[in-house]
Amino acid sequence: MESLTEQDFRLRADQALEQAERTLLPLADDGTLELERQNGVLHVVFEEPAPAKFVVSPNAPVRQVWISAMSRSFKLAWSPQSARFELEGESLDVLLSRLVDEYIGHAG
Repeated sequence: MESLTEQDFRLRADQALEQAERTLLPLADDGTLELERQNGVLHVVFEEPAPAKFVVSPNAPVRQVWISAMSRSFKLAWSPQSARFELEGESLDVLLSRLVDEYIGHAG
């Protein structure tokens, strides 16, 4: 597996978080959720159906992007083949969108 340098990892993780944020912007615009980015970490904050927060954070030592959501942890590794962070073939933005849909009760 191609390993990223820490600098490459940080750049690609930041790009992946920006993409995930753009994917969720329509839901933020309509008030379904709030998006907050602080210190390279993306927080997805819900008031409904119950107050909750998903946390998307780069983990540089292991070169993964982690999502903490609904009492579970998802660890996405860099895939050189698809040039994105993914877990079982799902990219960060797709996985995060699916988790948001599950949480707010929409059909995925």
